Amino acid sequence: MFYLDAFQYKCPNCNAELKFSPENQKLNCEYCLSEFTIDEIRQIYNEEEIPAEQVQESNEFEEHTNLYHCASCGADIMVEEKQTAAFCYYCHNPVILAGKMTGDYRPSKVIGFKITREQAVSAFKEWCGKRKFVPKDFRTEQQLEKMTGLYVPFWVADCDIKADFQAIGKQVRSWTSGSYRFTEVKEYSVVRQGKIYTNGIPADGESKIDDLLMESIEPFNYAELKDFDMSYLSGFYADKYDVDKAGVFPRIRERALSAGKNHLRNSVSGYSSFAVERENYTIQKTNWNYMLLPVWFMTYKYNDKVYEFALNGQTGKLAGTPPLDKKKLKLFCIGLGIAVTSIGTL
Repeated sequence: MFYLDAFQYKCPNCNAELKFSPENQKLNCEYCLSEFTIDEIRQIYNEEEIPAEQVQESNEFEEHTNLYHCASCGADIMVEEKQTAAFCYYCHNPVILAGKMTGDYRPSKVIGFKITREQAVSAFKEWCGKRKFVPKDFRTEQQLEKMTGLYVPFWVADCDIKADFQAIGKQVRSWTSGSYRFTEVKEYSVVRQGKIYTNGIPADGESKIDDLLMESIEPFNYAELKDFDMSYLSGFYADKYDVDKAGVFPRIRERALSAGKNHLRNSVSGYSSFAVERENYTIQKTNWNYMLLPVWFMTYKYNDKVYEFALNGQTGKLAGTPPLDKKKLKLFCIGLGIAVTSIGTL
């Protein structure tokens, strides 16, 4: 039997609570707007006991991980117990020891750093060298000391998508016979129905880091994922996620449905054109992995605005928005104007 009042079922996509709706006779998620029939939940939901090994790993994580708190910006910094955190890598203010982590924040997977600090600094200097109008102190050794090896918390999702697609495909053929031009148009009904699976869609779980910045340094090579071990944190910092699965699911859903839509549309071939008549995509289930991914991270405050620089600690791909020194730019424009005027006079 299925007793709604006896047990609170969670959304298979974002883990929020499901509520039964008398209007559509379905279990609805108010957070991510997913909806399921009771039969679907019977098939999807599988109650499992937490393995004893997992409980032991959570206790070990809690025992050997320290949490530091920044009173200035509110960041929570996570390090293994033998390492201390002296400053906040977001606002550069001192941090204080806040206590231990709970096992709920223990990741299941991790990718270790492959890019050294020296390589990250070299890449940053090269990146700066192509930008002539950054402030002078943006590339100083004092600023470079703030380059931090940071394990960023990521939710990585595998989504099962139900697809329903119908279109009219046209094949157009033209030929000339004598003085006449003929055009033949054939129309076909194009139908696609079934399941699409998207794997490994990431979304960072840290609200203080710009989401677009993290997307810009993707992808990570999941073939190098390892089971999490405390030794990976040695010598590095890690973030404690403050955006849970329900919070990142809208981003996951957008990327998953876009990927599913592109995959299905690309399967329609052999037609001169096609016009979509019906197109529906529904995520029926999401499997999650919580993992720490390596990022070399640095912030710079200029004119009351914080600029972020990030480099993928596995692949070396970098991204960021450099600050603009308007005085430098103005002097350059004045000098350029004088040069152009001098050439014109000559």
